[in-house]
Parts: sequence; structure tokens; C-alpha cells
Amino acid sequence: MTTPSALERPGGVPFARRMAARLVLLPAVALSLLPPRRIRAVLDVARRGAGPATAAQAKNARDAMCAVSLRCAGPKGCLPRSLGAALLCRLGGAWPTWCTGVRVVPPFTAHAWIEADGRPVDEGVPDGYFTRLIAVDPTSRPASR
Repeated sequence: MTTPSALERPGGVPFARRMAARLVLLPAVALSLLPPRRIRAVLDVARRGAGPATAAQAKNARDAMCAVSLRCAGPKGCLPRSLGAALLCRLGGAWPTWCTGVRVVPPFTAHAWIEADGRPVDEGVPDGYFTRLIAVDPTSRPASR
């Protein structure tokens, strides 16, 4: 038996922000098809030279990804949503902590999310609900040339 549900897509996302989210959507979906070690390697390169994202920057990026993609807004879109939000923050010169891990309480569920200021961004769960397996933190070092 299935339960009908409606996806909530954020409103009020500015046009320019939606266009930027569309720009990173395809790379985010392509990245989501790679093995975890390759995703981490790509994100390690992408984060270079970016400062830490604020909670507001990370939430705006996540909202923009959900506004432009039903896949990202859906319950199984956590990986492309989190990757897209991280890349969108990077376009603005910031980087959230990108995480993937598992739920602490049974049943086992894998999940990917972004964090800012040490807290999951707009996940609707309490702190400590997920355990990190992979994290790509921001680096405050300037990019080497």
C-alpha cells in the first residue's frame, strides 16, 4: 500500500538563483552516479579557496535546488540535492560541509546532506540523527596557483 504525498517546493527563489541551480543540476546528477571515492576527490578540488558557508547561504542553495528539480525535492534525491547545493554555494565563493552517512536508529538508511555551522541544513531531524561516513569540510586556505 502506498501513501499519497505532495512534495513541498520552496517558493520565492529569485530567477537568477534558479538559473544558477539549473546550471549545477546536471553536474550534480552526473556526480551522484560516481563511486564515493571519486565524488570525494571531485569535491576536494571544488572546495579549494572557498570559505565556510553560513547557514543562510547553505539553506538558500538547498532551497534553490529543490525549487528547480522534483528529483532533488523528493525523498530519494538527497545525493544530487546535497551535491548541487554544495556546488551552488561554491559558485558564490563559499563551501558547506558536504556529508554522507547513515541514520543512527533502525532501520538502516543512507543519506547525504550539507551542514553549516556544524548543523544539518533544513533536514528536519535533530542533531545526531545521522552518523557521518564521509565529510568534505570547507577549507579556509587560499587556492594555490
